[in-house]
Amino acid sequence: MLHQLYGWIQNIAVYLIVAAAVMHAIPGNDYGKYVGFFSGLVLILLLFTPVMKLSGMEETFRELYQNSQYELERQEIELVRERLEEADILEFLPEEYGGMDDGEAEEKNGSSIEVEEIRVGE
Repeated sequence: MLHQLYGWIQNIAVYLIVAAAVMHAIPGNDYGKYVGFFSGLVLILLLFTPVMKLSGMEETFRELYQNSQYELERQEIELVRERLEEADILEFLPEEYGGMDDGEAEEKNGSSIEVEEIRVGE
């Protein structure tokens, strides 16, 4: 029990140090409000972690977040893939992501690009 309490306090301390470093690294005051708001929300979650563990809500909360987050990411990836297919630019992607290898791309385009020499700074 004491080890868990020590770990909880250590997590909060590390988070506060990282949040302070991020706040100081942000240029200008425009984004400071948003970062402060977000870091405050995360701090609230860190503070309520022991209560959620005792009540059994932590696992339920984690499952809900992971399921919805996974579904949103999957939908976003499918949407991007459809847009790339519509724009017919998948040949630039590696083969394992649905693109074409060099031979297939050259056959489709009927040409290849060769670069002889590149000079920079002259």
